[in-house]
Amino acid sequence: MRPLSMSGHFLLSPIPESSSDYLLPKDIKLAVLGAGRVGKSAMIVRFLTKRFIGDYEPNTGKLYSRLVYVEGDQLSLQIQDTPGGVQIQDSLPQVVDSLSKCVQWAEGFLLVYSITDYDSYLSIRPLYQHIRKVHPDSKAPVIIVGNKGDLLHARQVQTQDGIQLANELGSLFLEISTSENYEDVCDVFQHLCKEVSKMHGLSGERRRASIIPRPRSPNMQDLKRRFKQALSPKVKAPTALG
Repeated sequence: MRPLSMSGHFLLSPIPESSSDYLLPKDIKLAVLGAGRVGKSAMIVRFLTKRFIGDYEPNTGKLYSRLVYVEGDQLSLQIQDTPGGVQIQDSLPQVVDSLSKCVQWAEGFLLVYSITDYDSYLSIRPLYQHIRKVHPDSKAPVIIVGNKGDLLHARQVQTQDGIQLANELGSLFLEISTSENYEDVCDVFQHLCKEVSKMHGLSGERRRASIIPRPRSPNMQDLKRRFKQALSPKVKAPTALG
């Protein structure tokens, strides 16, 4: 299941040093959550670099930042990678508190499981419920992603299971292969960026990071002409009739 068709123009570049000559882009803050070994880090790096790296050391949470253009809008994108293996019910209070701070910080969420790991699928609902607990009045967009879609021989979670869960939670669902399809990974992040932008009220606007226009310089030829007119003898007024 895939989202509606969307533009493939999604440019990435390092965030430049701030300058008073440029309008600051709008911040978009995303968090990628899920169990360990489901491919969260691989998804982020695939999106940012187009490269697929299969093996990662267990991460403790890394923040990625890029300047992106989504349909002409310039956005400062920040993506928070999160440690795997965090179970909301069983984790230590300080671990849950750390996760809560990440959820509080973010504005849009990817909840990732592996189709080859049913337990990772079961972790999605508690994570979603925790997001809504931290953001009780928020409409922060959430996308559920079934990753490792190329490993069909090891499938433990059926596509219909992901669709059913997403329908119950009111979220969008996509099943992708990070290793085999870069475009699908782009679609996930691009769609989430657009949803967060809508939440900011950016839809219908064209936010451009362009140089502030300077006032027009005066026309020197026109100034010279007007100066000569001011110095020339004034036309005599008609003589009054006596």
